[in-house]
Amino acid sequence: MSEKAIKKNDVNFGVIWQRYGTVGILVLLLVLLTIAKPSSIFNSSSVPQILKQSSVNILLACGEFFAILIAGIDLSVGAICGMSGMVAAELMVAGMPWFPSCIIGILCGTLFGFINGTLVNKTGLHPFIITLGTQSIFFGIMLVVSHSSNIFGFPSAFSNIMSSSLFSFLPITAIVALAVAVVLWFFTTKVKAGRNIYALGGNKAAAWYSGINVPLHTLIVFMISGTCAGIAGIVLIGRLNCADPTAGSGYDTYAIAASIIGGTSFMGGKGKIPGVVIGGFIIGIINYGMTSLMIDSSYQKIVMGALIIISVAIDHFVAVSTKK
Repeated sequence: MSEKAIKKNDVNFGVIWQRYGTVGILVLLLVLLTIAKPSSIFNSSSVPQILKQSSVNILLACGEFFAILIAGIDLSVGAICGMSGMVAAELMVAGMPWFPSCIIGILCGTLFGFINGTLVNKTGLHPFIITLGTQSIFFGIMLVVSHSSNIFGFPSAFSNIMSSSLFSFLPITAIVALAVAVVLWFFTTKVKAGRNIYALGGNKAAAWYSGINVPLHTLIVFMISGTCAGIAGIVLIGRLNCADPTAGSGYDTYAIAASIIGGTSFMGGKGKIPGVVIGGFIIGIINYGMTSLMIDSSYQKIVMGALIIISVAIDHFVAVSTKK
């Protein structure tokens, strides 16, 4: 047997984690929650509720996925989500039909992503610094625009559509999230620009020398992130039936957690959309499960933080062991 064949058959922890880690976490979580409270997970009302809660997480995580894929990060996704929803809500309340209002809200998310990407390219600063600053700016603008008040009174057609379900258990919001995920999966696997983003995340200098337009693809990454956050903003106001100027707060943590748990490497260049979708479901199940078990919401933040640290630590361990 050749040395290459031996390495191919050598199954270690790193290989197992990369292939089955995300699914393993999901299965373990379901088993633990089933043992703790069997009636809380598998019943007629829990599945639609988990899907509704997961839809925003999946959309934001899909956008965050691209930022992390290039070894960056987008801390502004929660603020963009809230701001996009607020813009759409203000337009609907002002009398504009719900569909163009939602499109404008989503385009606002794309614009904010464009601003993030442009600032990253022009300043040369790490996306952490840029998006940390724009996160604060976007939240501030949202508070000014809304006068720090919730926006109510959406058209009944919008509320009815966003609260409806297919086959009585598949919410429209979940269908929207999964449809976006399918489009992004196609983009990353079948479109040249998507494959170039992987190359950019793997080695930026090598990508540049191979002829990839690094600034353009960086801009595309943040525009995708902003667009996903914009769609998440529409889904969020549809689920809450109001636009809360603080509603997007904390969702950036959920997005990062879902993306990392879903197998996206903080080192860049590794990750897949299906894993991110499962990561979004995991976050939704954790939130729903802890609520069902009457656990204080403060502990949910502790769990999310711990999951991020553990997932990144394992990712680092796998990366180091692979190089040896």
